[in-house]
Amino acid sequence: MFYGGNLTRRSLLTIAGAGSVGALAGCSSSGSKGSSPREAGGGDAASSSGLPTPIQLPNGGREIFPAYRLFGYCGSPAGAALGQLGVGDLADEAEQMMGKVTAWDGGRRVQPVMELISCIVQSAPGADGQYRIRLGDDTIRQWLDVARQHKALLLLNIQPGRATFLDEVKAVERWLREPDVGLALDPEWSVGPGQTPGKVFGHTTGQVLDDVASYVSGLVTEHKLPEKPMVIHVLRRDIVSDESALRPHPGVALVKSVDGIGPMHDKVKAYNAVMAGTPPHIHPGFKLFFQEDGRYGPLMTPDQVLALTPQPEYVLYE
Repeated sequence: MFYGGNLTRRSLLTIAGAGSVGALAGCSSSGSKGSSPREAGGGDAASSSGLPTPIQLPNGGREIFPAYRLFGYCGSPAGAALGQLGVGDLADEAEQMMGKVTAWDGGRRVQPVMELISCIVQSAPGADGQYRIRLGDDTIRQWLDVARQHKALLLLNIQPGRATFLDEVKAVERWLREPDVGLALDPEWSVGPGQTPGKVFGHTTGQVLDDVASYVSGLVTEHKLPEKPMVIHVLRRDIVSDESALRPHPGVALVKSVDGIGPMHDKVKAYNAVMAGTPPHIHPGFKLFFQEDGRYGPLMTPDQVLALTPQPEYVLYE
């Protein structure tokens, strides 16, 4: 089955061994060096009027849509099953990603993104029983440094296990105060008490997502930040119930990325099914899988993806 195969793949491959991830997890020391706050797109410098210049997105402006299309790669240093980025040399992979940027313009400017799976679902409960592990600040800082070298946005992907999305998002607030860091949420991996990730499909509600969007909007307003993307990765429609409860929020660009795996006709069918009835304030997204899609033949081309209706405004390779 199309969806069932995806669950099997993620159950067996996406859940990295706790030992390999553990070396990357934990809190880094406050003395670690790396990106300084708010350096991405400029801002906070005095203008000719003597007033601070509003902080910009990495490639200019303060709003993502409709000026930009988001395009990028995802991954994690925790394992190759989590995506292309972080498997080898991160800088080299980012260079490869940047080489594909112009193919995705389709009449818009392209804003590159690097999606780091920073909260990783686990097959074992862990010390706190939440079935997830968090990457440490040093790893996030390294990725942000590389993203800034390419004027890319860094998106922190959350696979919460039994934890809540809001708690996991609050855990990375220090990074969300940066002007070039956004969010990606993976409700397939949000499970309830007594459930084990990988044995059941996760689920969330529009209200849960709205609470996260409201929280992020508050950070954007408080710190005078440019708009932040909040991507929701959706494999099938029933993973998010009562989607209408997810309302628009100032400073938050909501995106629903359809993550179907398979040959082109299955991916298009899944896209049409998941996007049907989506509220207009939620922007369309599409994911391509190097390995899993590649088993069925050549990956869909940029022209084929951009021919979808609605046209994806966010495209990610895993």
